[in-house]
Amino acid sequence: MPPRRRVATRESALTLGRKHRPDYWLLILCSALLATGLILVYAISPALTTANHVKGAYYIDKQLIAIGLSIVAFLITSQVPLRWWKQAYKPLLVVAGLATLLALLLPVNPAYPAHRWVRLGSFSFQSVEIVKFAVMLWLAGFLSERIKQGLISDSKATLQPILIALGVIGVVIAGVQSDLGSTGVMVAMMATMAFVAGLPMRRILLIAAIIGIGLVLAVSATPYRRDRLQTYLNPEANCQTTGYQACQAMIAVGSGGIIGLGLGSSVQAYGYLPEAANDSIFAIYAEKFGFIGSIALVAVFVAFFARLKNIAERLPDDFSRLLVVGVLAWLSIQALINIGAMIGLLPLKGITLPFISYGGTSVVFVAAAVGLAFQASQFAGFSAPRVSSAASGGKRSFKDNTLRRTNHS
Repeated sequence: MPPRRRVATRESALTLGRKHRPDYWLLILCSALLATGLILVYAISPALTTANHVKGAYYIDKQLIAIGLSIVAFLITSQVPLRWWKQAYKPLLVVAGLATLLALLLPVNPAYPAHRWVRLGSFSFQSVEIVKFAVMLWLAGFLSERIKQGLISDSKATLQPILIALGVIGVVIAGVQSDLGSTGVMVAMMATMAFVAGLPMRRILLIAAIIGIGLVLAVSATPYRRDRLQTYLNPEANCQTTGYQACQAMIAVGSGGIIGLGLGSSVQAYGYLPEAANDSIFAIYAEKFGFIGSIALVAVFVAFFARLKNIAERLPDDFSRLLVVGVLAWLSIQALINIGAMIGLLPLKGITLPFISYGGTSVVFVAAAVGLAFQASQFAGFSAPRVSSAASGGKRSFKDNTLRRTNHS
């Protein structure tokens, strides 16, 4: 076989990978977190129905439906080939755009004046979850193509489209939908993927500077965001007004003590802690299971994220590797922000705790993202692939690229 043909064959084999048994630990840990969330929603369902004046098993029924839909989403994304998902961001962004437009046209709930939800009767969903999923698919495909073309360091070909995407996200999500928390998650996810792809550090620092300026403007121009920042800096000073949720969350966490009040016991869920089933669910969990239970839940999250990192390090092609890195960054950053806000380490943000919080849209798209990582795990090698420069075009593996950056630092 001619040398050039041999190199091409080897590159093709490394790109496609050999399909094998997927990482079932990923599925086990994901299921454990979903089950924990379902049990928690079931436990506080009587309190929620009493506080919100609804009848029957309203909350548990809706959560069961959401989990059922999430299983369907997981099966779809874990079975449809990854090469198809590389182009799927286009129709997803169209759907997200139409949903965002519909949210702007529909009347808002006076309690939640932001245009984040599309509410049609008892059915509602957030378009931002579709945006997260679509942006992750787009960026993984975009960066992998730039790596293949040798243009990852090119300002016009790589940096400019990323800055345009960040600008659109800032205007639509942070501005129109008034969802700075989800904007932060997407920005951090995109920055992580760009870092792993090999975007020069000076470009990343430039993006960080622009984002920092935008963040200052977004906070200073909006009264309720200024109030949240002041509450974060001094939560006890405004416990009856702007700091009410933060104070009640810390009361719930502190009430749990070492071992918690027990699964059947909760005070804060009876109307004291706002968004007890959604944004504040970690505080309710800590109230019921205490410090030991909270550490156990965090340990399950860490184990889940470690599996994703392990898969990403062993994938042979850029697209699937960046896709799994996107899933890892999305879910880990969102969990960090949610938990950090509930224990007073970060300002409050209206984002859910992945797998645990009540809510259909978040659960469905988180499960869909995990399905992509689960499918990719079937092509992960048992060790990081070592590719010659002739076969790889000079590219480094995810692990090698990270080590190179660390050594240069």
